[in-house]
Amino acid sequence: MGWQCTGLRWPDVQGPPLMGWRQGGEARVSAPAYGTELGFRAVGERHCVGARRNACPVGAVVPGRSTGARCPECARLDRAHSVAADTIADDPRTYRVYLAWFGPGMVKVGITAEERKAARLREQGAVVFSWLGRGPLMAARRTEELLRAALGVPDRIPYARKRAVRAVLPGAAERRAEMAELYARAAALEGAGWPQSLERLPFEPVDHTGVFGLDGAVEVDWAVTELVDGGTVAGRLVAAAGPDLHLETVTDGIVVLDTRLMTGWELAGAGAEAGVGVPVVGIGGGGVQEGLF
Repeated sequence: MGWQCTGLRWPDVQGPPLMGWRQGGEARVSAPAYGTELGFRAVGERHCVGARRNACPVGAVVPGRSTGARCPECARLDRAHSVAADTIADDPRTYRVYLAWFGPGMVKVGITAEERKAARLREQGAVVFSWLGRGPLMAARRTEELLRAALGVPDRIPYARKRAVRAVLPGAAERRAEMAELYARAAALEGAGWPQSLERLPFEPVDHTGVFGLDGAVEVDWAVTELVDGGTVAGRLVAAAGPDLHLETVTDGIVVLDTRLMTGWELAGAGAEAGVGVPVVGIGGGGVQEGLF
């Protein structure tokens, strides 16, 4: 029996990402370092990962392209306890409102539990972020909605757009300047509907390019769209952002793997020379790869 990946997560302090693994009742965590080789082969079928740390009662088979890796029933149960889905209104924890920058003109506003620190921002692949305020959940949520409408920024940005700009990011000064301008616009709204129970926080931008390994990253060629039985993904890890691993492969350039596509699969080891043998899509001008490498 092979190991199942339980997902990529970022710690609440600046450091490398952690990959979770499970085999039966045994669980492990690995911290892949940039410059090291990483490879695996998918085996069999992909199964539902369950909900709220409980196994799927029927072990349902799920589609390869699903980033949630859950059957409809488990997905419903998981979302029923989600702050993001507005299903929990009486959460007593303190929340923080943030601005996150992913590329030129690509900014979003959101909230996260204060106890999670900046882990949520790294999970989303935010290149730069700054806190805006802190307070009760509903005050944070109202502020998020106010800023989204007033600043014309979304609460979500598709990962495909984030990946497309990572190799052409502007310099640190330009990144900071764009965040500073948006923060100033947000702060100016403090007297126009900003909840009194939300404490405004100072502008203190945090830049993740070093943590992600994106300072000097090369052009990305392909992105994996799904795993298949017997398909391999292998290469040298050069960067990681959000759920994505950037792998330099033997023959196919830089390939991005969304680790959410790994969950639910049984995985066996593979050497770096195995390359990529799963469906991919081109990034930028790469076009679309219909079959396998």
